[in-house]
Amino acid sequence: MNLAFTSATELAAMIAERKISAAEALDAHLAQIDRHNEAVNAVVIFDREGARERARQADVALARSDTLGPLHGVPFTLKDAHETAGMRTTVGFPPFADYVPRSDSSVVARLKAAGGVLVGKTNVATMLGDWQSDNPLFGRTGNPWNVDRTAGGSSGGAAAAVATGMTPFEIGTDMQDSIRLPASFCGVYGLKPTEHRISLAGAFPDPGGAPRSVRLMSCVGPVARNPEDLALIYRIIAGPDGADTDLAPLPVDPMPKLELKSLRIAFAGAFPGFPVAAEINAAIEQLAAALASVGGHVEQARLPKLDLHDDLAEGGKLIGMMLEAAQPEPPAEPTPVSRWFAALARRDRSILAWERFFEDCDALLCPVAMTTAFPHCKPGSPLKVNGKEESYWMLPAYGAVFDYSGHPALAFPCGQDGNGLPIGLQLVGRHWSEARLLGIAAAIEPFAGGFRRPPDY
Repeated sequence: MNLAFTSATELAAMIAERKISAAEALDAHLAQIDRHNEAVNAVVIFDREGARERARQADVALARSDTLGPLHGVPFTLKDAHETAGMRTTVGFPPFADYVPRSDSSVVARLKAAGGVLVGKTNVATMLGDWQSDNPLFGRTGNPWNVDRTAGGSSGGAAAAVATGMTPFEIGTDMQDSIRLPASFCGVYGLKPTEHRISLAGAFPDPGGAPRSVRLMSCVGPVARNPEDLALIYRIIAGPDGADTDLAPLPVDPMPKLELKSLRIAFAGAFPGFPVAAEINAAIEQLAAALASVGGHVEQARLPKLDLHDDLAEGGKLIGMMLEAAQPEPPAEPTPVSRWFAALARRDRSILAWERFFEDCDALLCPVAMTTAFPHCKPGSPLKVNGKEESYWMLPAYGAVFDYSGHPALAFPCGQDGNGLPIGLQLVGRHWSEARLLGIAAAIEPFAGGFRRPPDY
């Protein structure tokens, strides 16, 4: 068994059963990093000695029959956005280059309490502000399927590390498709939960201790190579934490085992006015037909009567208002509070329209992004889709729609395009339906094909 490509669930079981040690699991992943990281530049900050000590402690505890938790001894990396005690958190931003938080974010604390062994941090876009992971501190991350193409962003290093076996799972952040797009580009799974399901406390570095401004449209979620690992990590990190007061006090359900015949799947190969590569559209049509052929209730989606372009524009305005509030000096003419409330009321209409849509189906199957992984380029450069130049800023539109509405969405791999690059699709469900989405992803995995290891890894 290749431990570098063994799932987190299996690694935890093997360590618990003493088939391998935590030290062996760590060494296998460090060796994979040493073999392949130079080519893709996914892991950019390390704590090798600290990880070795934590793995040793995990093995000592197990020898005493003490169990640390469901991730006892399992190594992992983290997107370089989460605050980590004693380890730099830079978001690829030179002014934060030497920032070392005093405490862990809520999510990091939960992973460590579950027995996970933190190894290092993965690359991001500068300040998480682009869909390519490139910054002045660490350079750019290449796609493991073709290093001349982007791994996506802003969780590009996370997705590339998972795809190459450098880590069994990761934790991304998603305000504009930033978990799902890189997961799609790298051929792995990524879950954006319902807004306010997982704590945002410490999910972005805050050297000055300023009030948290990002409270809407942003989520934290896991990246992994199968739905079972997504479900494992999701259940560990979800739920109220005593720090993020926006979190809903709802139960975090386990992933159910679902039969395709019991599911109602709506599919949309494209959204009105949104570009999409023909091969992505074809993958959706083919998967929908395959599910229908075995008895699934599959039908063409009747999308809500919304102006989705306007939704994207309104989402951008909300982000702009939040960023304005985060500035150390207020602008000369700050946005009136009345405009903020008007923007929230506009958003409510879209949220409710999608909730009504999901009364008639369990999930929507649709694209994650308008194209597969594209060559590295200057942000804002036009992108070729079906031989035609399209706006760079439409790249994440299919995902960003559901950041605006706050609905849970799961990216999963579904074959490859003509260039041998992964095609990623998206499942979206009603608010708070993460467990069911995970179960649907597991049920359709045999038809979608699941994770495939990139060549040469």
